[in-house]
Amino acid sequence: MRIALAVVAVLAGLPAGARAATGTMDWQRKVVTCTGAGAANLRDAAGNVAVARIGAEKAAKLDALRSCMETLKGVQLQTGQTVGGALESNATLSGKVEGVVRGFRVVGKPRYFSDGGVEMDVEVPLEGALSDALLPRPDPKPPAAAGPPAGTSLVVDARGLAFVPALAPRILVEGGAELYGPATLADAGRRGGAAAYARDLESAKASLAERLGTDPLVVKAVRAQGADLFVSQADAAGLAGRNLAFLSEGRVIILGGQDPEKRP
Repeated sequence: MRIALAVVAVLAGLPAGARAATGTMDWQRKVVTCTGAGAANLRDAAGNVAVARIGAEKAAKLDALRSCMETLKGVQLQTGQTVGGALESNATLSGKVEGVVRGFRVVGKPRYFSDGGVEMDVEVPLEGALSDALLPRPDPKPPAAAGPPAGTSLVVDARGLAFVPALAPRILVEGGAELYGPATLADAGRRGGAAAYARDLESAKASLAERLGTDPLVVKAVRAQGADLFVSQADAAGLAGRNLAFLSEGRVIILGGQDPEKRP
């Protein structure tokens, strides 16, 4: 599920020698991973590599921020809209998202070079504050049907279909009715994102056990359109009238897509 996004960093303001960075979106782990590079300015540091390295570290973090923002802008928010499109039309949202991305986590150890330059890898989780900020906020749907919960999660088997992973995918019934989407989420469920992705049920059990629960309901997607997946009317009828309260918590897992270890 890992989709490599080659991103050219915004070069204005970068120190001489800083390179364009590449960001990667891992849909199974729901993280953006980027590399930031900073060149040392030995002239301003009077030839002191240790002093120059401090400036290089600041430049590397700025480079990582820019790379993560550009990578995030290329992520699909929902069918027909990227995160970048949503940010472009909303300055308040753009500032909020950049503030969240600034809190990225440095993973591993920074790499220091003999000339004082620094390179570091960072991660930004999509779930949490980013999901809460970015997920669309349509009018909520009516409460779930009464009675005991019909299961612990909804698993949509989309293996073999060409779909686009997104922050806010929808599950539709053939014919157009919406079974699940951002409108289904309660406020408490937004921070976990609208859906999770896994290669297959076994990998979902290994990495998404809490979201999956012990009694998942599995349906087969019959076709895909962008990030949206369609299920048959027969499967939808089997869910009708049942208590699917777990949907308001975003307990939806989509199976399929690329192997998370492969990078095109």
